[in-house]
Amino acid sequence: GSIQTTVANMSADVLGTCAVFEETQIGGERFNIFKGCPQAKTCTIIIRGGAEQFMEETERSLHDAIMIVRRAIKNDSVVAGGGAIEMELSKYLRDYSRTIAGKEQLLIAAYARALEIIPRQLCENAGFDATNILNKLRQKHAVGDSGRWYGVNVMTE
Repeated sequence: GSIQTTVANMSADVLGTCAVFEETQIGGERFNIFKGCPQAKTCTIIIRGGAEQFMEETERSLHDAIMIVRRAIKNDSVVAGGGAIEMELSKYLRDYSRTIAGKEQLLIAAYARALEIIPRQLCENAGFDATNILNKLRQKHAVGDSGRWYGVNVMTE
């Protein structure tokens, strides 16, 4: 693409098309709205509100959401959520603690138990029976690699 700073000497290769063009008044300002642009790679979001603080917070939230989508598109790695990582680490440390003796075993087992606080808190925040769900998660993580993706699903539990 190119940036046109003037309409003088404009050529057809820098022009685009749209299905609908309309001039709309939003609040006290008038906006030109282009709809149905087949080559469009951008969009404009108009934020209006009663207080400046509300608009700033909305802009920050939109920026965060856009950056999350951008990062997801750029990086195709996936990290399990809902405490799945903590449950998997807990399982690994608990298994490892059984291979050693002495106070180190107790320390590592306690750390493994502490990691389960994250999924437990997720359960409690969602109003679920944390003990029951953690037992189910321990069972799923014990079966091997296929269970490592399981965490607390607050939408379906």
